[in-house]
Amino acid sequence: MGISTQFPSTFFPKLPNNYDNVSDESVRRRRTSSVILPAIEFDPGAGMTLQRQIYSGYRKAILSGRLTPGLALPSTRLLAQELGVSRNTVMFAFEQLSAEGYVQCRQGGGTYVSISLPEHMTSAPRASRATVQRESLSGRRVSKAAQSFLTARSSFVARGWGAFRISLPALDQFPVELWSRLVSKHSRRIPRQLLGYCDPLGYRPLREAIANYLRLARAANCCADQVMIVSGSQQALHLISRVLLNPGDRVAVEEPGYPGACGAFLAASASIAPVSVDEEGLRVRPDLSRHRGTRAVYVTPSHQYPLGMTMSLRRRIELLEWARRECAWIIEDDYDSEYRYVTRPIACLQGMDGSARVIYVGTFSKVLFPSLRIGYMILPSDLLSAFSAAKEHADLFSPTLYQAVLTDFIKQGHFGRHLRRMRCLYQERVGFLKSALERELGNEVAIAHADSGMYLTALLTSQVDDVALATKAAEQNIVFTPLSTCYRTSARRSGLILGVGGADRRQIEAGVSRLGGIVRDLSKRIVPGFKLA
Repeated sequence: MGISTQFPSTFFPKLPNNYDNVSDESVRRRRTSSVILPAIEFDPGAGMTLQRQIYSGYRKAILSGRLTPGLALPSTRLLAQELGVSRNTVMFAFEQLSAEGYVQCRQGGGTYVSISLPEHMTSAPRASRATVQRESLSGRRVSKAAQSFLTARSSFVARGWGAFRISLPALDQFPVELWSRLVSKHSRRIPRQLLGYCDPLGYRPLREAIANYLRLARAANCCADQVMIVSGSQQALHLISRVLLNPGDRVAVEEPGYPGACGAFLAASASIAPVSVDEEGLRVRPDLSRHRGTRAVYVTPSHQYPLGMTMSLRRRIELLEWARRECAWIIEDDYDSEYRYVTRPIACLQGMDGSARVIYVGTFSKVLFPSLRIGYMILPSDLLSAFSAAKEHADLFSPTLYQAVLTDFIKQGHFGRHLRRMRCLYQERVGFLKSALERELGNEVAIAHADSGMYLTALLTSQVDDVALATKAAEQNIVFTPLSTCYRTSARRSGLILGVGGADRRQIEAGVSRLGGIVRDLSKRIVPGFKLA
């Protein structure tokens, strides 16, 4: 039986056990090639000669498309060393491959897969009937939660770099050079402790910086020990679901609300209970109170997603009293509270909590840049051990390099300055977008709350299907989120959730102009089965 040789030694040089005593010169001498060795079947005990096995293995790999044209092959010396054969054996096999045109040898430059092979010879094999059948059955093999993810993902086109992509900040305004200098500084001298396994709760200096910031800017009641670093707010929601929810537990969510939160709760097999909102935010009485036995409620009190209102003080007190009385948890998502244009940012709900029932979730993805993937939670002290264990089971800990960089970015004052600049920029863009919509669409839209945040929601007053509108707009590189996708009940409203972070004035004006044409075109048609609430 043939042995599939994986060649682990190509990834790590063969060094003695006392690695700490190996000199740089010793490592340099042993670093014979940077080419990754492909896996081929090789069995010294087989009836076929070693030379023939090497020849056949590489020929099959080239014809199957695993080795693509132009790919560098390992040196004959390295391959002979790894296979434990004579170098001449490998050289003769490569000479045969070269003679038949499968590889090309460059004088002093190594051996490469031939780039002149016909395309049909090197194409990857087609999927077998069994593979196709498995793919067709995949919808029945995955969990109900996964099926709901797929349905939500394919229900409308809302990805890419279009004019109104939601949650995308003004990346062209981010201080890239400053950030790069901080990254370079930390990369040049990384402490050994940051290269090993770190605290599941996160990098301690960053947790201290976040706690200090939240106490000052959001009136949070917390210390560094209560802060957990996560890979964005979505991971925070999944961890909350795993730690606090059992299958069948009821979770109340805002209606309309953030679909990503529902996805996290569904993944824990929870039951979703939509609760309506009005001008004061979540309707605690009577809507939430009628759901007896509710385990948790998810809210966005500072800037309700997606309608934009701020929860009133009266409702906040009612919600906290409800959580204390029901022994339920409040999940406060404070996703972009830094950007408030009428008054100063509102104090967070967590800072008012005297019963340790609020779990606070925040993120740097929207205020800095999405690929940073750093978010945080403020946890009640009695939950720290459980969340730490859950984080450890999920991914051990979040990467530490960017945590160290972000710590300097905050402590040196760059974060505060960036927030002030972006607050002015987004206020200007939201105002410009509102004027453009009113000018272009007039009575076709009704603007929701536009006094905070990085987006604006425009309610469609005509019976236009916002999902169809989003699909048509995506064909013209306009990307927004349909409001109706944020509802879980049939009483849906049609509208456009338009981000302003990634669009300047010129893009906003051009995008609104194109949207106006699409809305007018769709409004002339009768959309079967679509009805406004």
